[in-house]
Amino acid sequence: QVQLVESGGGLVQAGGSLRLSCAASGPTFSSYAMGWFRQAPGKEREFVAAISWSWSGGNTYYADSVKGRFTISRDNAKNTVYLQMNSLKPEDTAVYYCAADRNMRAIAPIGIPDYWGQGTQVTVSA
Repeated sequence: QVQLVESGGGLVQAGGSLRLSCAASGPTFSSYAMGWFRQAPGKEREFVAAISWSWSGGNTYYADSVKGRFTISRDNAKNTVYLQMNSLKPEDTAVYYCAADRNMRAIAPIGIPDYWGQGTQVTVSA
């Protein structure tokens, strides 16, 4: 069982930056692929970014809408995955969810990972 707890959300002006953190429980964090999803009001949850298991080099993947602005990273010593968000836009406003699965494909492209965090709100004002 993996438990995920997000933090770092908040209110920021357009063009600003935020860093989200996701702390994971369990001793096998390094064997999980990790990802971030988001859900805006009235919209379906969508994939944002993912990072593979550490032994495979931590390959990263991004949605086209955030490529070049967001960076996903992981610190296995701290059982934590991060999402650095720069050049934020009002359309980035959403609840952001951390996700984990042993199978990267369950995160992307399938989008149904085994474990989810509770979400953290990000609001970008114009």
